[in-house]
Amino acid sequence: MTSMETVVAPDQVDAPPAPSGTMNVRVLKAGLESRSEKDDRVAVEGPLEYMLQHPLLGLEPISFGTTMRTPGDDENLAVGLLYGEGIISRPGDVDAIESSTRRPNVVNVRLRPEVQFELQPPTRRFSAGSSCGVCGTTGLDGAIARAAATRIAEGGAVELATLLSLPDVMRRQQSKFGDTGGVHAAALFDFAGNLHSIAEDVGRHNALDKLVGRNLMAGRLPLEQHIVLLSGRASYELVQKALRAGVAVLAAIGAPSSLAVNLARASGLTLAGFVRSTQCNVYSNPQRLAAARH
Repeated sequence: MTSMETVVAPDQVDAPPAPSGTMNVRVLKAGLESRSEKDDRVAVEGPLEYMLQHPLLGLEPISFGTTMRTPGDDENLAVGLLYGEGIISRPGDVDAIESSTRRPNVVNVRLRPEVQFELQPPTRRFSAGSSCGVCGTTGLDGAIARAAATRIAEGGAVELATLLSLPDVMRRQQSKFGDTGGVHAAALFDFAGNLHSIAEDVGRHNALDKLVGRNLMAGRLPLEQHIVLLSGRASYELVQKALRAGVAVLAAIGAPSSLAVNLARASGLTLAGFVRSTQCNVYSNPQRLAAARH
């Protein structure tokens, strides 16, 4: 693979992403009484093609799909996506992650030969926007059934006051959002409210994939007795990804969807939405929130 220049070993993937993902633009600030030019920063959105290499697929890597994302942390994004799809299950499944310097929007994941996975038909390979989760899934009913079969174990509780304090903690760590106001975040906390890691991306699903990929390669999965906080709404796809990672509490600044609520209730996941400093809505399994018991 002469086009792949930089090899990132699995134990290096947990390194913090390099500052990137924003660009300076000149804008016209237009008001009813005045106009002026100023510098502003916007989130970068660009394509990333995932290349997958495994003996089942032939001698050369094949394209698993393309998504729109904010550049940076691409290796963790690819690993998180493959984990969410069930293609990999542990750090040892990844032999190497290779980012191309000649083609900066391509990342190649080489799997170990002993990894077993179901070979998906070509229609599964997708081209997705930054807001897309399961856009390429051809068997949606099957995906829902697999996610609904997941059960989050009981154990541990988080103080409601701790949960309500997390959005402010996450916001202070959102460097790209602070620059642009245009990126999403997913943050991992323990039940004591300690922030362990955060990922940002123009896409909600990408942010969570980056977070999951980073923690997978660091050997931290499953994320039992942990909270994932989302900067936007909680869709079915994000609940599915959280369940796959073993998250006990999924909290969102925005609203959940009906399918997200149903899936969380069926699987034992605690799902909270509209999380603010003084209150939130708890849609499923409130027993993990100490102050929410009745």
